[in-house]
Amino acid sequence: MSKSNGKLRVAAVADLHVKEDGSVTYRDLFKEISDVADVLVIAGDLTDLGKPQEAQSLAADLKGCTLPVVAVLGNHDYQCDAVTEISSILIQSGVHLLDGQMVEINGVGFVGAKGFAGGFGRHMLGSFGEPAIKAMVSESVAEAMRLENALRKVNTERAVVVLHYAPIAATVAGEPPEIYPFLGSSRLAETIDRFKVNAVVHGHAHRGVYEGVTPGGAPVFNVAAHIEKPTGRPYAILEI
Repeated sequence: MSKSNGKLRVAAVADLHVKEDGSVTYRDLFKEISDVADVLVIAGDLTDLGKPQEAQSLAADLKGCTLPVVAVLGNHDYQCDAVTEISSILIQSGVHLLDGQMVEINGVGFVGAKGFAGGFGRHMLGSFGEPAIKAMVSESVAEAMRLENALRKVNTERAVVVLHYAPIAATVAGEPPEIYPFLGSSRLAETIDRFKVNAVVHGHAHRGVYEGVTPGGAPVFNVAAHIEKPTGRPYAILEI
């Protein structure tokens, strides 16, 4: 595994939405990434409807990738209540599927969690009112805690956080403002800023923008496949 200038080249993409009918294949893209990067990161929505057959198709395409693969699940991966089976398929194919865990690859700690909705800044949803609202906020807090517990395990000098939901509003800009609360949560950024983090990647906001920064200064990249990136390709290349 080669490095560029002593740094790890991380190819990051999200929102592949692999379909059951096999109408789109990513095998060639993964082969291309294998030639230009050291690690592949997939930031959620690996499948379109959360079906095991979709995960099988992705696993087959990933045979064309010769790199370590780090991933988190996204909201689409939960649609058919088959998360356990999907996770098993991907893990058996060699994917480091993170849900509140950390994996070290060539001196870089990759920390992953799905994240959740809740809104940003002073508009962030509070735990008040109906039980359904309190349950939503509780889920958002639980995801932030899962991320924090994983970050506490990092013992490397460099760290990358992999999320599906956005930690800041800046990288969802371009989406309808009405749906901002469903695209991410500032609770994630608050957690990230308690640690030294070199980069954060996320997806979910297909019409967002590529780059932003947390209040504490951590670089954030929206790597949804639909977002225009400096590479001109569906994936970003980050040197960590």
